[in-house]
Amino acid sequence: MEGEFQEYHFVFLNYFFPYFPQNPVEQSNCTDVERLLKKYYLSTAYTFEFVFGLLGNAVVLFGYIFCLKNWSSGSVYLFNLCISDFAFLCTLPLLVSSYIHEEWTFGDFLCKCNRYLLHENLYTSILFLAFISVDRYMLIKYPFREHFLQRKSTAIMISLGIWILVSLEIFPILTFIKQVEVNNVTICLDYANSGDASWNLVYSLCLTFTGFVIPLCVIWIFYLKMMCFLKNRNQQLPNGASLEKPVTIVVLAATMFSIFFTPYHVMRNVKIASRTESWPLNRCSEMTLSSVYIVTRPLAFLNSMINPVFYFLMGDHFREMLLAKIQSIYKSLKRTFNLRWP
Repeated sequence: MEGEFQEYHFVFLNYFFPYFPQNPVEQSNCTDVERLLKKYYLSTAYTFEFVFGLLGNAVVLFGYIFCLKNWSSGSVYLFNLCISDFAFLCTLPLLVSSYIHEEWTFGDFLCKCNRYLLHENLYTSILFLAFISVDRYMLIKYPFREHFLQRKSTAIMISLGIWILVSLEIFPILTFIKQVEVNNVTICLDYANSGDASWNLVYSLCLTFTGFVIPLCVIWIFYLKMMCFLKNRNQQLPNGASLEKPVTIVVLAATMFSIFFTPYHVMRNVKIASRTESWPLNRCSEMTLSSVYIVTRPLAFLNSMINPVFYFLMGDHFREMLLAKIQSIYKSLKRTFNLRWP
């Protein structure tokens, strides 16, 4: 028992303190942690996101297609956000299967497409959330929607521009992503582990700044502008109508940005930097970085499961129309089948 305790004690120290003196079980322990995280943590997290994200977004997509008649600019952004989430959710079954079986069996083309759609969702979601924040600010400042940014046609053009911009922005990822053979096992490498580390780091930093930092600043700027506007408005009109809903939308978007996306982007760049020749690491330190990076990956895409909350917080009477449609279907089925439901 004493020997087993000492072995587990050294395993613990070497995993959490990679510069602790070497011991015989260090290498296998660190390697197993990364492998087990991929097999159990990633597969479980992505399955959870797929099931609940698909249900939530399916309900929202049904509501927008069959219930919403008068579309606003905010509705256009949210509908495109839903399409982006569905594109991401379609990539998850292949990822879950590959992590469970610890092998990629779907070919190089699907490997590239899978990673491409995954990043397409990430950065289109960020931009659509940023423009939703702008739209909420405009709704407060111009409640009668007379500003050109609040026109449905403008929102459609902006949405189209977002799809084109992000597609061009992440196109270089295809040059990095590839499937490789490791110990006679085919693996589809994720972006941070693919390609030349030096060039990849430069591109990743540029992508982080343009695709994440700038939209995050836009959200916080319009949140502050919204708060300043409401503060001045309340001073001038103390008994004015409440405008808490648009503020809630922006606060949720900013919070989601900070909690979900920041750890992933930080660790992705750290992971890529750790692969360069200028940052030599021992095997266990490298595995520790990889493990932390793996933990942040599902968090970055958790927004696809959370995004349906925005649809129910938005205006346009979306909740009321969706519930009315569901009740109408329920009554129609009840009459058709003569069921004695409550």
